Amino acid sequence: MPSPPDPPEDAEKKADDEVPPATGLEEFLNPTSRYYGPFTLGQLAFNANLQEFANRVGLLVALETGNKITAEEAYVQIRRMWKRLKKSRKLLEPPGGDNQPPTDGEAQ
Repeated sequence: MPSPPDPPEDAEKKADDEVPPATGLEEFLNPTSRYYGPFTLGQLAFNANLQEFANRVGLLVALETGNKITAEEAYVQIRRMWKRLKKSRKLLEPPGGDNQPPTDGEAQ
């Protein structure tokens, strides 16, 4: 049986450059909202990480509630994700910067 003809080089390049739009299911399972805080790349990246963490925690809670995983499995996975989120915050924090909000005793 003869092999199919090779696609033109332009078609391959175009297919690689295009990012397929998110499907409705993908948007439903991984919703994201815009970032409204002060714009820095670190803040934006941490916001994306925080949204992903929140989405995954919600999915794990749903799986545990539906008896698909045990409470212990959910706890272990959430704890692991929490540690990664804390590490990403430290890595994305500006040098010498303190991202903590002021407490009641501090001037704003």
